[in-house]
Amino acid sequence: MKPLIRLVRPARLLAVLLIAGGQTATVEAQESAVEEPAGAVTTYPAQPLTPQILQQLMLAEIAGARGQLVVSARSYLDLARRTRDPRIARRAAEIAVVSRQAELASEASRLWLELDPRSLQAQQLASGAFANEARIEELSAQLARALAQQGQNIGAALMGLNRGLAQIPDKVLIRRLVNELTEPYLDRAEAHFARANAAFVAGDAVAASQALDGALAIRPDWEQAVVLKAQFEQEASPGAGVKILRDYLGVHPESREVRIVLARMLVASREYAGAREQFEIQLKREPDDRDVVHAAGLLAMQQGDRDAAEAHFRHLLTLGFGDPDTVRMYLGQIAEDARRYDDALNWYKAVAPGPQFIGAQVRVAQVLVGRGKLAEARLHLQTVARDASQDKVQYVLAEAQLLRDANRADEAFLVLDEALRRDPENIDLLYESALAAERLGRVEAMEGRLRKVIALKPDQAHAYNALGYSLVDRNQRLAEAEKLIRKALSLMPGDPFIIDSLGWALYRKGDLKGALEQLQKAFELRADPEIAAHLGEVLWVLGRREEATKTWREAAKANPDNTVLADVIKKFKP
Repeated sequence: MKPLIRLVRPARLLAVLLIAGGQTATVEAQESAVEEPAGAVTTYPAQPLTPQILQQLMLAEIAGARGQLVVSARSYLDLARRTRDPRIARRAAEIAVVSRQAELASEASRLWLELDPRSLQAQQLASGAFANEARIEELSAQLARALAQQGQNIGAALMGLNRGLAQIPDKVLIRRLVNELTEPYLDRAEAHFARANAAFVAGDAVAASQALDGALAIRPDWEQAVVLKAQFEQEASPGAGVKILRDYLGVHPESREVRIVLARMLVASREYAGAREQFEIQLKREPDDRDVVHAAGLLAMQQGDRDAAEAHFRHLLTLGFGDPDTVRMYLGQIAEDARRYDDALNWYKAVAPGPQFIGAQVRVAQVLVGRGKLAEARLHLQTVARDASQDKVQYVLAEAQLLRDANRADEAFLVLDEALRRDPENIDLLYESALAAERLGRVEAMEGRLRKVIALKPDQAHAYNALGYSLVDRNQRLAEAEKLIRKALSLMPGDPFIIDSLGWALYRKGDLKGALEQLQKAFELRADPEIAAHLGEVLWVLGRREEATKTWREAAKANPDNTVLADVIKKFKP
């Protein structure tokens, strides 16, 4: 069994770095939610608030407050028709959308766009309504009229065009509409940008890149177009996008957005030193930029520069970072790796109740175990569990894991068994206690508990796999074992450990060719030492001893303490 909760190792921090800041900007990310441009001015009708209008407004609002959304939307729509006020039409459209009345939403949004053709939000909502009704030509004419009335706001309107058409499922049709609608505005960079988005979504990356060239010919310094062009080129030819961004920064070194995108693009290419360099350059310009401090800390941690990582993370806490407990976990890990155990404990204990709390308490226990204080570690977990209003089972599982790691499997089983008596149908406790029972040779208890898991949760793939693998490992009821494992694989296709189980089952049945195929597939997905042990054994039996030895040797180098691998190597050692 692997540890229940592990430290976040540097290689895994890269995913955090990419997700936290949004890797490189995709087309969808570029199509940000459209807001009305700052310079847009809507002229509202000089509408006196008569007693009749006030009464209908109040009735509409009361109906909405009582959950009668359709009545509310219809009342607003009727009032909008009589007053020709776009504000009331907008309210009708929004309530109709919430009430999921497509026909009503369509009618209200078209009226809103008619009354306020410059509103980008009205364009988007009306586009969806037209698209749902498949009235494409009417949609095209309506949007063309709306674009023609934008005046100085035409740039923002063109940038919102693709998003407004996004509800049309036919992406080729969207591209045709965008090309037609932007034809009168090809002197604007935004028109070419809209065409690039539409071409990319339609699957024509070459045309998308060419359209961006058109945008940049008009606005050479446009960051948004440069970033998107770099993304397209990087996808087509690794390194090309990086060059575009580096060239841009050579002329515009002050561009934060381009530098951040370049850094994340380098992370995606595993050029970690270069990525860190870009973040550090940005930090010199803006030392209190929380996102950049966070990214620089993660990369320093990944590169093993604990001092720099710690400095960045400490600074991040002073800046009021939105997720301070995750930063405290990083600082605890840094201190633990440096064997500053008291500091590590202080950081873990500083984590507040929330998403990181359980992990922090488990780390406290594991640090105590590392210092030879197993009893104190167990007491810590028991105390936290006693005070917890929920998630008590997680602390039980963690305590059992500590005991297993200390080679006290019998005590681990007792801890799980006692918890099961309090909560006899808890899936996690049943599963973990079944595995603990197997380690103790209590096969009947193991099988009974796994079958109970399957009965309670028929889609629990790991239970099928564990039961099937246990039978295979004991070379018993192989046909039944294979059936259980294949059931697990149908529930979790592509899982390397289940594929390994299937390969091992086929090996036990004498199907060496099938076993080799499955084990090679599993090992490609996950270079786990136990999968390597099985793969090497099948290669050895097939007479491919040099390949078997190489597989074992490389796996043992990466996992020197794995007993399963060591036992297989010893078994077949010449």
